[in-house]
Amino acid sequence: MTPAARHAAAIGILDRWLAGEAAEKALTNWARTNRYAGSGDRAAIRDIVFQSIRCRRSFAHLSGAETGRGLILGALRAAQTDPATVFTGDRFAPAPLTDAEFATETALPPAPSGNVALDCPDWLRPLLDRALGDQALAVLEALRHRAPVFLRVNSLRATVDQAVAALQAEGIDTRPAPLSPRALEVTGNARRVQTSAAFAAGLVELQDAASQAVVDLLPLTAGARVLDLCAGGGGKSLAMAARMSLQIFAHDIDAGRLSDLPARAGRAGAPLHLLDDAEGPERMAPFDLVLADAPCSGSGSWRRAPEAKWRLTAERLTQLCAIQDSILTRAAALVAPGGVLAYATCSLLEDENSDRIAAFLDRHPDWRCDLSRQFTPLDGADGFFAAILRRVD
Repeated sequence: MTPAARHAAAIGILDRWLAGEAAEKALTNWARTNRYAGSGDRAAIRDIVFQSIRCRRSFAHLSGAETGRGLILGALRAAQTDPATVFTGDRFAPAPLTDAEFATETALPPAPSGNVALDCPDWLRPLLDRALGDQALAVLEALRHRAPVFLRVNSLRATVDQAVAALQAEGIDTRPAPLSPRALEVTGNARRVQTSAAFAAGLVELQDAASQAVVDLLPLTAGARVLDLCAGGGGKSLAMAARMSLQIFAHDIDAGRLSDLPARAGRAGAPLHLLDDAEGPERMAPFDLVLADAPCSGSGSWRRAPEAKWRLTAERLTQLCAIQDSILTRAAALVAPGGVLAYATCSLLEDENSDRIAAFLDRHPDWRCDLSRQFTPLDGADGFFAAILRRVD
């Protein structure tokens, strides 16, 4: 496909997204009906689509239209690329610029400013300012750009040096990521990782470096009974299993999210026990450590999942905070005497982080917070929050 044809495809996909369809679904449906497109074409189109979603407000401002075509026109203007090289009207290319679009091309709108330039919903800005202080502008700018790709070296299968060498032999370049001793940032050929022999052999797992750093904070002891209460895909369960020998139990209210975990655990050589609804956490309690990686706004990972930024509302945030409170209360009841409750989110917002810990401690004066840590994209990876809680003796 030509660059113009790729942009034309992105326009159609973005129109479907703006109409309410999930971007991943729109991309998948496009690929199924356009099987002539190669893997390179699909990857390029995906990059165009997700960058347009990240920068929805500023790109729409630069074109004057919040449509698929408008977002692509705004993206080209932001990149200082002549739109006429893409909007050619040739076969498979977008139609030429209209008179109105050409008029704005000769008299461009003023550069975006404020929340528009930062691609930030207006209602969220005060919450981010409160949480991030003088780092807010830099974090918001970082969220406008694609996230790095990180790997976790699985110490059950390889050392860091062995994993680096195995990846390098397949043309995948990496470098150490400072947030965790087993984290690697992929600097070349990231799209080869999941088809690599190193990945298939369980030497590495895809996992954000800040997510790995959260696991590093957990006060694990050999042989402990550990519950990953909101396990999702199970990445933190696998990371804990790689740290030391533990009895790890994984549970999620949406059992479908755990469907791939047995195969991943087998590949990694990580013994895990999945708890379904019939064999729930309450029946297996108590646990020496309970990790509650709670559902949240995902604001720390908006570089990877930019749709969430535009879907979040004040009402939904209030609902999430209530869910987080209930999860903390449930998790606390599962902790053995002298045990630990670890709370985590991939959020940047105090509403979901320190405020939830404060509210929990108000409700449970027999608990204390031993440690809390906020990671932001300025640390090099996703935004994550973690707190370590213990009962007061």
